Amino acid sequence: MESLIADLVQYGLYIVFANVFLEQIGAPIPALPTLIVSGALAAQGQMSLPGLLAVALAASVSADTIWFLLGRWQGHRVLKTVCRLSLSPDSCVRGTEDMFERVGMPSLLYAKFIPGYSTVAPPLAGATGRGLGAFLLWDSFGSLLWLGSGVLLGGIFHRAIDRVVDYLETMGFWALVVIAMGLLLVVAAKWWQRKRFSRKLYQARISVADLKRLMDSGKAPAIVDVRNHSAHIYDPRWIPGALRITFEELDEKLAELPRDREVVLYCT
Repeated sequence: MESLIADLVQYGLYIVFANVFLEQIGAPIPALPTLIVSGALAAQGQMSLPGLLAVALAASVSADTIWFLLGRWQGHRVLKTVCRLSLSPDSCVRGTEDMFERVGMPSLLYAKFIPGYSTVAPPLAGATGRGLGAFLLWDSFGSLLWLGSGVLLGGIFHRAIDRVVDYLETMGFWALVVIAMGLLLVVAAKWWQRKRFSRKLYQARISVADLKRLMDSGKAPAIVDVRNHSAHIYDPRWIPGALRITFEELDEKLAELPRDREVVLYCT
């Protein structure tokens, strides 16, 4: 454990860059603990604070820019890839599209603090045709707020963090085991949540082929397009005969839905 702390002091900036970049690119490796420990080391004069923030900011903006350019290139299709990587199925495309539609680019100021939105917002900005300059401006400020909060926490509680580190050092090899097990448990819990959500969703789904067969047989269900307004702008494709009703309008337009046949909803 002592060698790890020594390595963090010696190679800290490289470790911070790699950790922040991997988290922002979509890997389930939280960077906040590294930022907090690095902030504590900076408060003790063992790491350069300006260098720490500059390296972390470069890592965050680099990863976000890659997603932005992929969104610009692939459009809304890239969001499917992001959702496959995301371990937070309840905070994927639908919620982020609605938030981005309401707030726009300024939402990047606090995107890093919202699970799921942090990874989806950059490619969504690219997919909706926002300018690269404006994206870099808002994303840089938002990244700096997020990174600064982690570093600031480390600076404020550096004495308590020192005690935790000292305790971990006394555990030796077992400290690594505890840390690794904690990370694995977090990832496993998120993965199980994702699998349970997917299983429930699969049970309630109808395949494209089955829907086509029903339509061709004359027993077509009522089809409702519940995509939000921006989705129609950037992807105008739709199923012929489908009613266009957003989720927000469902309650007030329920009376318009037929009662004598099944209803199929589809979205992004």
